[in-house]
Amino acid sequence: MRANTIAVVLKCYPRLSETFIAQELHALEQAGYTLRLISLRHPTDKKQHPINADIRAPVSYLPEYLYQEPIRVLRSWLRARRLPGYAKARRSWLRDFRRDFTANRIRRFGQALVLAAELPGDTGWIYSHFLHTPSSVARYASEMCGVPWSASAHAKDIWTSPDWEIREKLQSAEWAVTCTASGARHLKALAPSPEKVDLVYHGLDLSRFPKPADIPLGHDGSPQRPARLLTVGRAVEKKGLDTLVEALALLPRDLHWHWTHVGGGELWEQLKAHVARLTLQDRISLLGSRAQTEILSAYRSSDLFILPCRVAENGDRDGLPNVLVEAQSQGLACLSTPVSAIPELIEDGVSGALVSPNDPALLAGAIERLVRAPALRQQYAVAGANRVHAKFDHLATIGTLIGRFERSGIGSTKAFESVQP
Repeated sequence: MRANTIAVVLKCYPRLSETFIAQELHALEQAGYTLRLISLRHPTDKKQHPINADIRAPVSYLPEYLYQEPIRVLRSWLRARRLPGYAKARRSWLRDFRRDFTANRIRRFGQALVLAAELPGDTGWIYSHFLHTPSSVARYASEMCGVPWSASAHAKDIWTSPDWEIREKLQSAEWAVTCTASGARHLKALAPSPEKVDLVYHGLDLSRFPKPADIPLGHDGSPQRPARLLTVGRAVEKKGLDTLVEALALLPRDLHWHWTHVGGGELWEQLKAHVARLTLQDRISLLGSRAQTEILSAYRSSDLFILPCRVAENGDRDGLPNVLVEAQSQGLACLSTPVSAIPELIEDGVSGALVSPNDPALLAGAIERLVRAPALRQQYAVAGANRVHAKFDHLATIGTLIGRFERSGIGSTKAFESVQP
């Protein structure tokens, strides 16, 4: 049995948009694992979710840019170059650098030098979240110090990474997990053996998202009962928020509503300007990032959750947005698109509604139909809540990941079994 300490390599920790990672880390600690969190970036969010406070693992930060800590990088190189696997890691990096001639590739090797040089001796495993840059750092460090590694893949990292890089990382890693069936199929096709890849849905900590005792009909869009529309997510291209704003502008004047968007993101200012151009400011609230407790309250007080996801021009797309799972867990009817793994959660016409992406008129028609039909929304909400609470309990989904660690000789499931419902 290896030492059960796992070094978890993360792109940025803590991060409000990655509650699924915090939830997994907390579950691993409950299962008896000792974790050390290694972040490539310092956090930029001013708030954090309550679950982050429950995670005991210490966090260390690699140099975000190598020039910011030159002495630390130099000392790490002097130490790492004496490691038995340094020559192998350097060859891997040079091979990658020829195909990806970027400053980012240099930075990842420098960060890997620091990780390998500073990795405590009781570390038995390196585990990275996201298959792109965090896994590059994890792979190079693994080769330098001889500690095995594995990865958790999600969405952008799968669909925007070149096949050659995914293929070679899956060859190097002991195994990988991913959170959607569509992502798993893609990775299995690139892996040296399909058995290297497992499907592990994120699931929800249902103790934090308890099933509502009652799911009311909600508002009908009349002047006395305007519908409360909600979206939670970063303002980035793949979320389709521009399509949603255009759709809202097409809604008939006799339909009364207010849309609230929660989330920051690189396109937040553009989103705000788009709303202003269409003179919708009085009917829209753009709140920016919020803590999970505030988001939970928003789910419970809204009538319809809307997330018109799309495939971005660079191929980026969502896997299975965790906010859809959260919203459904609270008995909130959901309207989305059949992109990526969303149909793995929402069955159109049964547990929610799906419309084609990038079509404001079609989306507007679906919004109007659902706002005017509270009983239909209630039907979707009940079915969605039942499905999430039956199929997406994280205590069940996390068992596959823990099984992978166990078969690799890391840790024990005894503590995990003690928290099973």
